[in-house]
Amino acid sequence: MQSLSPSSWNNFEACPRKFWLSRQRLPRKAGMASSLGTAVHDSVEDLCNIDLSGRSDEEVGWLPGAAKAILTRQWDDEREKFFNTPRHPKWKEEEFENAQKQLIGALNILFKKAGYKQVSLASISVAQWKDIQEMILAAEGTLRSSCGRLMGRLDLLIADRDEDGNTVGWIVADLKTGKPPDGEVYDTVSRQLRMYRDLLIANNPNHPKITAEGWYSKNSSVYVADGPNVIDDAMAAWEASQLTPEPFEGTPSSDACAFCEYKAWCPSWPWAKANGNLESHGTFRDYVVKILRLEDDCSVGLVEITAPTDESGNMLPTGQKYGIILSGYAQEHMKNIVDLAPDWETEFVFLGSVNVGGSSWRMGDWCDVLMWKPLLRSTRE
Repeated sequence: MQSLSPSSWNNFEACPRKFWLSRQRLPRKAGMASSLGTAVHDSVEDLCNIDLSGRSDEEVGWLPGAAKAILTRQWDDEREKFFNTPRHPKWKEEEFENAQKQLIGALNILFKKAGYKQVSLASISVAQWKDIQEMILAAEGTLRSSCGRLMGRLDLLIADRDEDGNTVGWIVADLKTGKPPDGEVYDTVSRQLRMYRDLLIANNPNHPKITAEGWYSKNSSVYVADGPNVIDDAMAAWEASQLTPEPFEGTPSSDACAFCEYKAWCPSWPWAKANGNLESHGTFRDYVVKILRLEDDCSVGLVEITAPTDESGNMLPTGQKYGIILSGYAQEHMKNIVDLAPDWETEFVFLGSVNVGGSSWRMGDWCDVLMWKPLLRSTRE
């Protein structure tokens, strides 16, 4: 039985077809922001579980070095996974400095929750970190409903202490390395946090007060997710999201489609765009094209925009032709298509995040180049 996680639930709410495609074993896509976030998350977990036995309680100055060593190891692991993922852009080594800042930001929240305000990593003693460890009830813990239909992996469950150090409740915290909200917590984050909260409530009848918080490491800010219990809604979503051989209905929108990694298999978005229900704007855009000409090294070419003839992804050229300049991974991916797809000259190609700001289109490390293969039947049969 397939469980529904908060991220899957958010996908389903954003667009049922996006959720359906996410379960079809399509080539995965790596992203720098996701890799950075995972490295920071895993580093926090490792630090929460670090063995400090044999070290003097009075020792200070140990945490900066330990944190950097752990983050470096996690960063190296994420880099390896990144390049082993079928679809990936350029790895940005310069983002390691950002990861360091975000790890410090996350640790600063932990310090405050433990009652250590306005302290630096270097000033935290071994005894103080042991105290923080005692406050941590779970790091990267798995939550699952009794029926197995719902599941999630919470980042941290910590004891909520009063000024005297007594536990007065629990805090379920999810660490966020993205942009902090301007005002209320994002709906998707609220749904995620409340699902964690409500699974804890269901699994622990004698629980103390539970608070659900989003911890944004960019500025060490904390946002509380309040609201009604979501378990009934989650169960209804699980029921509605049981996979069928045919795709779920697509609900294209700017939010759902903007960073969707399944566009090369989804006929809903070009149909919505062709019918004026999904706007094309900005410098970076997605197209399904016919390749008219390519240099031998795939660095320069001529393409023709296509438009859908129906909702199944059948496309026809429109007569709109553009020169295109490819470099980096976009050029490599185009070479792979030419080498591995024998009918590429007669088929259509999906181009993701094309820079249309100049006289010629430009594609680079940030772009997708994939054969246009609308998926109209499940691959899981």
